[in-house]
Amino acid sequence: MRITDLRTDLRRSRHRLLALLGTAALALAGAVALPTTAQAANILSNPGFESGSLSPWSCTGNLGSVVSSPVHGGSKALAGAASSSDNAQCSQTVSVQPNTTYSLSGWVRGSYVYLGVDGGASTWTTSPSAYSQLTVSFTTGASQTSANIYVHGWYAQGTYYADDISLDGPGGGGGGSDTQAPTAPTNLTSTGKTSSSVSLSWGASSDNVGVTAYDIYSGSNQVLSVSGTSATVSGLSSSTAYTFTVKARDAAGNTSGASNSVSVTTDAGTGGGTGFKQAAPYLYLGWGDPPSATSVMSSTGIKSFTMAFMLDSGGCNPAWDGSRALTGGTDQTVINQIRSAGGDVVPSFGGWQGSKLGANCSSASALAGALQKVIDAYGLKAIDMDIENTDEFENEAVQAKILTALKTVKANNAGLRTIVTFGTSTTGPTYYGNRLIEQAQSLNAGIDVFTIMPFDFGGGSDMYGNTVNAAEGLKAKLKSTFGWDDATAYSHIGISGMNGLSDQQENTTPAIWTQIRDWANSHHIARLAYWAVNRDRPCPGGGVVSNCSGISQNNWQFTSITAGFTG
Repeated sequence: MRITDLRTDLRRSRHRLLALLGTAALALAGAVALPTTAQAANILSNPGFESGSLSPWSCTGNLGSVVSSPVHGGSKALAGAASSSDNAQCSQTVSVQPNTTYSLSGWVRGSYVYLGVDGGASTWTTSPSAYSQLTVSFTTGASQTSANIYVHGWYAQGTYYADDISLDGPGGGGGGSDTQAPTAPTNLTSTGKTSSSVSLSWGASSDNVGVTAYDIYSGSNQVLSVSGTSATVSGLSSSTAYTFTVKARDAAGNTSGASNSVSVTTDAGTGGGTGFKQAAPYLYLGWGDPPSATSVMSSTGIKSFTMAFMLDSGGCNPAWDGSRALTGGTDQTVINQIRSAGGDVVPSFGGWQGSKLGANCSSASALAGALQKVIDAYGLKAIDMDIENTDEFENEAVQAKILTALKTVKANNAGLRTIVTFGTSTTGPTYYGNRLIEQAQSLNAGIDVFTIMPFDFGGGSDMYGNTVNAAEGLKAKLKSTFGWDDATAYSHIGISGMNGLSDQQENTTPAIWTQIRDWANSHHIARLAYWAVNRDRPCPGGGVVSNCSGISQNNWQFTSITAGFTG
């Protein structure tokens, strides 16, 4: 999309206690027994709580439960409701080998969450609004055959969450312990699928003692554990490619190699498809006198923001605006505040200017790694790739790199929604927009939402009519490319407008934006956004500036209208 110099200027601007690490020194008959290092195999049972029950974990005060949100991986996680008199400790006892070093890790979320082993090492973090990984090692005693692993919160600090806890090492209790891994499962196949689930079956593994569980992986993430040789993985996105493998595990925690992999694309579904609906105007903390996000939330009812912009700080490393740290700075503080107020965010990668990850990361896998860093840092449910300018939008190789990276992270993060945002003409996607959609289909990228930016058209003043015509053109392209019906195509459409005056002096008034919002609701599209909350303030005659709309309006009026989008 060609943008004026003024647009270029605007878009350029948009852009505890210490852990206790204990080790055991073991002396026998005056000699020091050097510990062995445990082989990597998770010996915990129900480590991701995917069984839907706590067993074999036990929680003090009956304060533990299994929840479906927020999760780090799969579809379940542990919630511990710490009270003023109970830290809601949940623990599991496992068999271990003496004089052996083990590695304990887990993903936690909450204020003051601890992970450790009774009588040994522990570590903690405070991460109230996003999952953070804790890791600690410990060495068993000379005659130790069991270890009690625990996770807990802190008194009066509220509910904590834990997921994907791993104790890596051999199970068993001594010289005669079982160290033989089962054989790998065979003949993994898909036996059925819907728009949100995939059913799998495989050949049984053999083991010298006996197989106790099969762990199902989507990409590199474990999403389910079962005792039999079939399973159904649910909570998936429609029209999305997933790659599954299965590993067998015995009672001692020995884990087999992976089965053959099977790739399955979920169905498109009927009557509208994705189930993803999001009203999320852009908020940019590095530009335009950014307002208090929580004040805007309380004034308007908006629950989500698209946070701009995640760029490359050098070496394919993500940073806010390419310069502000990924975590620990102003951006994380605001995100924590938004989530504490009951809202959420979707980071936007790219934009019109700046050093972009899509253009600068050397490969699709490197770009996927950069995206994963942001996903892990904030426990994200969705990401937006704002693909603009000649370096990304008008570069077909970079388009393919971005789409391949999105396919990778979607396969590795069950439930993650992927959004691409790009410019448009008044009648629908341009050549490069059509090319983007065709590449998404060819690569089986499983994009959830194709969002157009219906402004800076370079022609016409009917912003409602032009926006609707552009969206209908996008719908027609999605239907012809993917073979979808009208409802499914609409369910993959997003609109991201520009409030007030655009760079080309197009005027989207509150009344027009209300019309657009109502059209979006009546056609059940997936996403409504605009650029930007920073500009959602009146300044009639003020022109196109960063901190107001250039027209007469009420404070936060466009945000209030957007909050009425339900899809």
